[in-house]
Amino acid sequence: MHLNLFQRKRLRTSVSVQARLRMVALPVALLLPWVGGNAFAFDFNTVARQAKTLAATSYGKPESNLPKEISNLDYEQYKDIRFRPEKFTWRNQKLPFELAFFHEGYSFDQPVKINEINGQSVREIRFDPNDFDYGGNKIDTNKLRSLGFAGFRVHYPLNTAKYKDEALSFLGASYFRALGKDQGYGLSARGLAIDTGLSSGEEFPRFTEFWIERPKASDKELTIYALLNSRRVTGAYRFVLKPGADTVVDVKAQLYLRENVSKLGLAPLTSMYLHGDNQRPQGEDYRPEVHDSDGLSVASGTGEWIWRPLVNPKRLLVTSYALSNPAGFGLMQRDRDFASYQDLDARYEKRPSAWVQPKGNWGSGRVELVQLPTPDETNDNVVAFWVPETQPKVGQPFNLEYTLSWQKDAEKRPPLSWVTQTRRGYGYQKKSDDNSIGLVVDFEGPVFKKLSDKVQPEGVVSADDNGKVLETKVFRNAVTGGWRMTVRVRRNEDNKPVELRGFLRGGSTTLSETWSYILPPN
Repeated sequence: MHLNLFQRKRLRTSVSVQARLRMVALPVALLLPWVGGNAFAFDFNTVARQAKTLAATSYGKPESNLPKEISNLDYEQYKDIRFRPEKFTWRNQKLPFELAFFHEGYSFDQPVKINEINGQSVREIRFDPNDFDYGGNKIDTNKLRSLGFAGFRVHYPLNTAKYKDEALSFLGASYFRALGKDQGYGLSARGLAIDTGLSSGEEFPRFTEFWIERPKASDKELTIYALLNSRRVTGAYRFVLKPGADTVVDVKAQLYLRENVSKLGLAPLTSMYLHGDNQRPQGEDYRPEVHDSDGLSVASGTGEWIWRPLVNPKRLLVTSYALSNPAGFGLMQRDRDFASYQDLDARYEKRPSAWVQPKGNWGSGRVELVQLPTPDETNDNVVAFWVPETQPKVGQPFNLEYTLSWQKDAEKRPPLSWVTQTRRGYGYQKKSDDNSIGLVVDFEGPVFKKLSDKVQPEGVVSADDNGKVLETKVFRNAVTGGWRMTVRVRRNEDNKPVELRGFLRGGSTTLSETWSYILPPN
C-alpha cells in the first residue's frame, strides 16, 4: 500500500513538548564557479562555501509569509492540499526517480528553495499554485503566488516496477524520513539536534535550500545537497539515496558554528514510544503496543552490543553511553508481529528501524537517549544522537560522514543473540510482600542453536546504587528456541530511577547482547 506523509493519522509535533519548529533565514546568494564561461560546476564544496560564508554573517530570524487563506487552515484542511501527480518533476522524462512537493501551511510557514542540477547547469524549481489540488478548500490561488515549497518527496518503484512509491521526504526544520520495501513511515532522522533535552530549550536548525541532481535513465541512486542554517550553526549536506529492500542514505556534512552550543547532537533519530510489552497502556487502549521504535541498539566498537528498551516516562529522562569510535547505533522496531499492535490503520509492525553506521573515526563521545512523556502517539518523544566529546570550534569546519539504513526484515542485530522482549510484572504466584518489581527478558539468536545441552546459561544482572537485585533465574524457552531471564529487583528510593544491566553467560563465554534497562522514577 502506498503511504505518503499526509496519509498518517496525525501530523507529528517535534520531539520537544514545549518547543515549536523555529524557522530561519534564507541562504545567501549562490556561490558557484564558472565552467566554460557559461555553466556551473556544482558539488559538495559549493554548498560548503555557502555554509562558511553564511556562518560569518549575523543570523536573522524570518517571519511567516503565509497569507490568511493558508494560515487559517487546520491540519485536516492542510493535508487536503496535494501536489498533482501529472506535475511530478521528471515524470515525462520517464526517469527512475520523480519529485513531488509539499505546500506551505500549518506549522510549515517558511519557504524552502529547491533547485535541479542538470549536468553543469542549475535551475530553481518554481512554486506554482496551479500544480496543487486544494481539495475541499475554497482558496483564491492568485493570493498564493508569493509562496514557496515547504519541502519535497522522492518517488521510486520500491515495491513494484509499475508504481513509484515514496522513498524519501524532507519536511520541517531538518527532518527527513525514508522507506524501504514493504515499509510504512515511522521514525524520522534529522540533519542536526542542538540542546535537545536541556532546560534552556532546543534549537531547531532548518534546511533552507536543496539542490537535486537529475538522474540518468539507468541510475539507481539520487544525490541531494542541502544548506542548513540556524542561530548558532550552519552546514552543508550531501545525501545519496539508494532505495531498496533496506533503503540507504549516505550522509556527508560540514558544519560551522556561529556560537558555541551546549550540546551538539549528530546523526539524530527521532521516534515515538507510547506503550509496549514493558509498559501497560494508561487508558483503555485495545492495542497491546503503540510505538514506532521499541529500543535503542548500540554497537560499542569493542564487540559489546547494548539494547535499551524504550519507555514513556512521567518526566524528562536523559541517559547516555560513553564510547570511543562506535560501530553504530539505531532506534529499532524489533517486534514485527501484527498481533503485538492490532492497528489496521497505523500498521506499526511495518515501521522501519533506522541504523547509523559511522564512516571514519568519530573519536570519543556518547550516544545519548532523550525520552519525554507523551499522552498519545501524536508526539515524537524519543531522540537518540551522538555527542562528540570535543565540540567544534566557532568558525572552523567540522566534518561528519555516516550511512543511515532504513531496515525491516534484515535489521542490524548482534551476532550472538538479542533481546526480543522485556515484560514487567508477575505471573500466577503468591504476591511478593517485599515491594519488588518483576521483569521478564527473552533472548533469541543463532548462538543457542550451537549451544551444548550440557550448558545452562546464567543470567548476570546488576543494579546501580538505587536498586538491589533480589533474584535472577534463566529458563529454556521451548516455544522460540531461545532463553528467558526473570529478574526481581527492589527500588530504594521511589523518586529516583534504577539502572539495570544484564546478559546471558555460559561458563566464561558471553552468549547475548547486554540488556540495559532503566526503571524511571515513580
